[in-house]
Amino acid sequence: MHKIGVALSGGGARGIAHLGVLQALDDMGVQAQAVAGTSSGAIVGAFYAGGMPPKEVLELVKKVKLFKFMRPALSRTGLLKIERLRKLFEKHLPQTSFQGLTKKLTVVATDIVKGQSTYFSDGDMIEAILASCCMPVIFDPITINGVCYIDGGILNNLPVEPLQPACNFIIGSHCNPVDADFNIKHAKALLERTLLMAIRNNTLSRKEHCQYFLEPAALEKYIGSDFGKAEEIYKIGYDHTWAEKAAITALLS
Repeated sequence: MHKIGVALSGGGARGIAHLGVLQALDDMGVQAQAVAGTSSGAIVGAFYAGGMPPKEVLELVKKVKLFKFMRPALSRTGLLKIERLRKLFEKHLPQTSFQGLTKKLTVVATDIVKGQSTYFSDGDMIEAILASCCMPVIFDPITINGVCYIDGGILNNLPVEPLQPACNFIIGSHCNPVDADFNIKHAKALLERTLLMAIRNNTLSRKEHCQYFLEPAALEKYIGSDFGKAEEIYKIGYDHTWAEKAAITALLS
């Protein structure tokens, strides 16, 4: 019997595609027992593992203005304070601790001092999610038990490792395809492109550990701040996964 795990990458607003992926899997009767996520994948994973249907999470994303929970950090380490997102999670997450979840969840963040990934699966879930989303320079790092953390995707943008001990069928959902048509318009675009390529490289190194890998090419035209296009991004994730139904279910039969 298959025990299914789903690994969800980071990707800012493109992570909304994971909601479509999970909804399509649910609709085809493929039920994950465990989820592991990085950054936006960790957020999606927390709602899903807490028992909230992906379609409902999409409606929440469309309704809530994420940026009103952020403010300038006015510090040497980051431009925005990601902890403003804590209010959003406290209000809307079905559960705020790992122990109350309906599915096992693992959240990955990067220990900036040791230079290694840390996997969170118990204790305060909100702290772990905030750490996992802490894109360096843009956000202040998050300190948990005296350890300083930044975005989990820096070292591991497709966390298959915590799923491997218990799951014999891992589905990887990656929402950061690299667009082949790129023009260097300004320094910001170049920086974003460089970071995207570096993160995607550590994703592809883990692709071989997935029994099925999903990467909707149509996400190429979206950027990490396209929260206003949530419905489109969700549909891309759903349609891409549903198109793979025959192949996925055949492997699971």
